[in-house]
Amino acid sequence: MFSTGNRRGGSSSTGGGGGGLLPSIAPSPNKSKTRKPHRRRNLLRDLFFSGNIFFSIAVSLSLLFFLAILFRYAIPHPIRHLSSTSFSAGGSGSIAYRHPRKPISSTKPVAGGNAREAAVDLTTKDLYDKIEFLDIDGGPWKQGWMVSYGGHEWDSEKLKVLVVPHSHNDPGWKLTVEEYYQRQSRRILDTIVESLSKDIRRKFIWEEMSYLERWWRDASFSKKEDFIKLVKNGQLEIVGGGWVMNDEANSHYYSIIEQMMEGNMWLNDTIGIVPKNAWAIDPFGYSATMAYLLRRMGFQNMLIQRTHYEIKKELALNKNLEYIWRQSWDVDETTDIFVHMMPFYSYDIPHTCGPEPAICCEFDFARMSGFGYEFCPWRQYPVETNQGNVRERALKLLDQYKKKSTLYRTSTLLVPLGDDFRYVSTDEAEAQFRNYQMMFDYINSNPSLNAEAKFGTLEDYFQTLREEAKRINYSRPGEVGSGELEGFPSLSGDFFTYADRQQDYWSGYYVSRPFFKAVDRVLEETLRASEMMIALMLGYCNRLQCLKFPASFSYKLTAARRNLALFQHHDGVTGTAKNHVVEDYGTRMHTSLQDLQIFMSKAVEVLLGVRHEKPEQNPVQPSLFEPEQVRSRYDVQPMHKPINVPEGNKQRVVIFNPLEQMRDEVVMVVVNKPDVSVIQSNGSCVTSQVSPEWQHDKDKMFTGRHRLYWQASVPPMGLQTYYVVNGFVGCEKAIPAKLKVFTNSNSLPCPTPYVCSKLEANTVEIKNSHHTLTFDVMTGNLKQISDKYGSETVVKEEIGMYSSWGSGAYLFKPVGEAKPVAQEGGQLVISEGLLVQESFSYPKTTWDKTPISHSTRVYNGANTLQQFLIEKEYHVELLGSAFNDKELIVRYMTDIDSKGVFYTDLNGFQMSRRETYAKIPLQGNYYPMPSLSFLQGSDGRRFSVHSRQSLGAASLKSGWLEIMLDRRLTQDDERGLGQGVMDNRPMNVLFHILKESNISASTSRSTSLALNPSILSHRVGAHLNYPMHTFIGKKAEELSAQSPPSSFSPLAASLPCDLHIVSFKVPQPLKYSLAVPGESRHVAILQRRQWDSSYCRKGGLQCTTLTEEPINLFYLFKDLAVLNAKVTSLNLLHNDPVMLGYSEQMGDGAEEGNIMLSPMELQAYKLELRPH
Repeated sequence: MFSTGNRRGGSSSTGGGGGGLLPSIAPSPNKSKTRKPHRRRNLLRDLFFSGNIFFSIAVSLSLLFFLAILFRYAIPHPIRHLSSTSFSAGGSGSIAYRHPRKPISSTKPVAGGNAREAAVDLTTKDLYDKIEFLDIDGGPWKQGWMVSYGGHEWDSEKLKVLVVPHSHNDPGWKLTVEEYYQRQSRRILDTIVESLSKDIRRKFIWEEMSYLERWWRDASFSKKEDFIKLVKNGQLEIVGGGWVMNDEANSHYYSIIEQMMEGNMWLNDTIGIVPKNAWAIDPFGYSATMAYLLRRMGFQNMLIQRTHYEIKKELALNKNLEYIWRQSWDVDETTDIFVHMMPFYSYDIPHTCGPEPAICCEFDFARMSGFGYEFCPWRQYPVETNQGNVRERALKLLDQYKKKSTLYRTSTLLVPLGDDFRYVSTDEAEAQFRNYQMMFDYINSNPSLNAEAKFGTLEDYFQTLREEAKRINYSRPGEVGSGELEGFPSLSGDFFTYADRQQDYWSGYYVSRPFFKAVDRVLEETLRASEMMIALMLGYCNRLQCLKFPASFSYKLTAARRNLALFQHHDGVTGTAKNHVVEDYGTRMHTSLQDLQIFMSKAVEVLLGVRHEKPEQNPVQPSLFEPEQVRSRYDVQPMHKPINVPEGNKQRVVIFNPLEQMRDEVVMVVVNKPDVSVIQSNGSCVTSQVSPEWQHDKDKMFTGRHRLYWQASVPPMGLQTYYVVNGFVGCEKAIPAKLKVFTNSNSLPCPTPYVCSKLEANTVEIKNSHHTLTFDVMTGNLKQISDKYGSETVVKEEIGMYSSWGSGAYLFKPVGEAKPVAQEGGQLVISEGLLVQESFSYPKTTWDKTPISHSTRVYNGANTLQQFLIEKEYHVELLGSAFNDKELIVRYMTDIDSKGVFYTDLNGFQMSRRETYAKIPLQGNYYPMPSLSFLQGSDGRRFSVHSRQSLGAASLKSGWLEIMLDRRLTQDDERGLGQGVMDNRPMNVLFHILKESNISASTSRSTSLALNPSILSHRVGAHLNYPMHTFIGKKAEELSAQSPPSSFSPLAASLPCDLHIVSFKVPQPLKYSLAVPGESRHVAILQRRQWDSSYCRKGGLQCTTLTEEPINLFYLFKDLAVLNAKVTSLNLLHNDPVMLGYSEQMGDGAEEGNIMLSPMELQAYKLELRPH
């Protein structure tokens, strides 16, 4: 029996061939490939000064006449009914892009920051403020109302119905991606090709490239040719075209770009097309970041489905389900993208033809007997259409179409026709196509019905809609709208947290399977660092031989990109798949992590030039180095490899900095013996500290190993070598930390060589030059933070636990509030050292083995970012039946007057303002926290928590910030998964906490625009999410051995602190040597951060901004020439800045190497690098 029903609730542009090194560029609509503005200026000059006196007189008179009109009548308003886009119905669907219009409405600056708020008609905050969330029963459309129509709505403009067949194929959910492929997706793609080839009127759309690429490897030549033909003639459209349909709550924007790039580039390289319409019917809520990324990838339109049912109703009541999505900070309207929101409960056929699912189910012909799908639960079943019943069936279906149409402004209607893993056989496809075509023929042959219905693609729909909006003015008085497509409202904000019915809020998946959410980020940052190393190796390579090593890794690099991309699927990083599917995702990520670490270990040798026999001469030769952290299995925490240095020897430690600024940082390795020293490669001494390594075991808290700390200085995107030595007479050994211990048992002996004392007071402090932290000795929890300026902030740390009934992988359904779990009488150890001070707490709880222990650290490194932050590390073990149906949280209860407002990030890219509403339940006030959340008070004090993994956060009372750490659930939450979440793993959760004070006037919270992080906060987040990579020598060396090259520094200087290199890579290293002279083979994606200037610190010393220090790409590198730079889209497939929403000047500036980035913007550049 095939996958049943909908789970969890009930012609394209052509590009070039695939022969180039970087992906070939899709032609820009209505644009020449090369733009030469200086040539246009010359033509105008020639006309004026070539002796054509009549032309000059005519132009002068016209100009005088124009000025007279302007003086008399002022600047004319735009004619609102004229579309801003050129649209050809039935043609290629090309759109003539133009410069953004001047914003209609004025914008207002936001106090406490540099951003301004864009003018829009709707914000999601306004919607939340307005909606009462009463969940009124609307009848057949339970979440809406009894929809009706008069009958004359289509007299002047007939109803145009586009029925879009589709099949939603999850790359992993109940089955693994390979199991789904073999059982269903392979057959579905075969069916599509066969069925569409029978009748040119048939259409279909396909989204996931992970399945298409897999099918392509198996398909015969003739099937591939048929597939390409169907795409080229417009019967089959690739929508989205990412490797997967990614989650939008937990995925980091780097990974979203990667998965879209991987799918889009494969598609362009293989079939020669570039998608321009996005289709996201199954992610559980939607992020404004995704809309921005799609716009900057050249997408024109997008479709979404899973938004809060009350928001759908409110938008439908006002015919605002189609709108222009604008970023809240975009005052120039350059990010506008057109959105179609589906109106009903689900994307299955009963919930897509119209507002009455019982009737719509009658038109899901795959539910007829014999196909193995679930029968209609409303007991009204589909029947075969024939000449005897076609009139009755067609009119009944058309009635639903007309009712649905009244929810939208235009007379163009989209009706999806599909479900999960549909069209698995030719017979099933024929049942749908045959019956619908018969009803279409009846409707189309009766002009009195004022309707036309046919199969269509998403492009057909958007093209028809745009053509209608060009002819008919759908704008409303006073509507801001958009120059992108007039006639529709503009909207800003995001669509979290999603609820599909009653009080069922999908906030549980923000935290489900947090272990693998953490692995996702480790793979992401390791892939980014590896890509950077490959790009640098190839850039500095000036002979053919040195190309072999990176080229030999090309296949594993592609696998790593695709394994990261696969996990961005909305049942991957969400933690909402079956156990064995989670294991498959985890194993894939673990394999790629191992491959990348092995590669990086060898790349260190190449970049430092430390091996005489080069890797390209013997690529299989073992590396001299190994990663300092390794994982033995896919489902365990990484372990630090202990360094064991014999007497009279030294052990090399090489550190790679993947960020664009010089990094002064206190680093750590684990050693077996504490009597060691640290030296630089030139033999100079480095001050170091040793502290005991603790573990989550109350009977044996000390592991027997030691943490060795010292302050390292590593160049941007570069390498630096240090040595751990034993017996170096000229340097002082690492200084042991002093220990203070509180315990109710005698099971904590003082480890050698440390000096221990007993904690007697009720409170204890750890401190550095910027902070003093006060702890409750009896519970081990943080109580207060004081800074060096005398400002005190109450920060009561509380570990709590929710009991839940009905929570599952998707839903969070707590029973009451979280209860504290830490009792008095646990174990607490304070380590006081020169570089690091730490509090380690193993709290007492009602359980024999407590589910959590935690460390708090402050650092003393001079000129380091770490001196400003507080590091919290929680070790979580929610294992065993004692924790069934429990959800573990940490809560910081501050005295900041936040008034129920807090801020969380969207995909690590931008912040979103959140407000706690009494009218919605606790679980509805939880929001995704991919990397950052903060509180801010009216006095300007700010409390920020940065995370290395995606979690869920809430602020249930003023001044409180609550973050969920893990959840263990026995029950299925009835959204199709069919199991709970019981496969918890021991894991560590790492936070960096900032306490900041505003130096300007009090910040207003009247705006819906989110506040921005300070530049210090941006840097803290980058350091946490892109940690330095440490490699240790496999063999110890004698102290007298000559030190090889010790550093590698590729950048000419540190970049400004508001400029971030998101990615620096060679997209196709295997083809690197095949490039034609002058072809751009490298890609750099840059982001200019928007930062809050009301917070004074610029992240410590030596920090500039792009405004103060403009950057030219041609002079970015040391000993590397950048021969050219070209602006490209984020998926690398478009080269027209205007088409992407940028100004034309950006492209012109890039040709001269100038970075012309506005705050918040991302920009991709294609570069050609050559060694000097």
